[in-house]
Amino acid sequence: MTELLHIVIRSIIAVLTLHIFARMVGKQQIGQLSFFDYISGITVGSIAADLATNLDDRPLALWAGLITWMLLIIGFQYLSLQNRQLHKLLDGEPVVVVHNGKILERNLALTRLPVDTLMSELRAKGIFDLNELEFALLETDGRLSVLKKSQYLPVTPHDLQLATEYKGLGTELIVDGKIIYQNLSEVGKDYTWLRQELNNQGIAKVEDVFYAVLSPAGTLFVDKYQDDLTKPQLTDVSDYPGPN
Repeated sequence: MTELLHIVIRSIIAVLTLHIFARMVGKQQIGQLSFFDYISGITVGSIAADLATNLDDRPLALWAGLITWMLLIIGFQYLSLQNRQLHKLLDGEPVVVVHNGKILERNLALTRLPVDTLMSELRAKGIFDLNELEFALLETDGRLSVLKKSQYLPVTPHDLQLATEYKGLGTELIVDGKIIYQNLSEVGKDYTWLRQELNNQGIAKVEDVFYAVLSPAGTLFVDKYQDDLTKPQLTDVSDYPGPN
């Protein structure tokens, strides 16, 4: 029982420490991590796991090692922001692998990226013809960035000199059946207005609303728990037998 209690306490300490570390490091997605960030994360996670479950080692020593790694990672991040050469050393640089529709074999070999993988990544971005491609760069986190030639880019309203309306972001007013009064106040609305809008859409109770958002244009979108679909979409589309 004592051993179990020690594991629980040490696990709580490890989780709290990792949470603080994650907040300090910043909001990076997994796909944005450099190789250095990736191996550092694995090492920190391994030390935290030992801190939680390895009762043979003193927790203070493991915790000191964990804090040391965290401080080193944060220190390297700070220094790399101040020193471009160190940043390039730690994270590397983007590499051009396609230029003007031509694959740069030498650069491709430097990145150890197979041509099959390159073509697969290009197809995933809607590029099936290399002649359409001006540049393709392999980013430091392994993502492939592409730029099509100007004649193959889609036409935009700006190209056609057409006026467009401001889109902006919607404001959540109801989430999971609960009104967000702070957001309601910030958009200059009140509870009476919200109830009237819901009544106009045939909704009697706020608790029936799963999600409601107000667009910048003033339109209230409402999604109910019961969507009243005449023929609900199958959950598993792979089992859909096809049209009758």
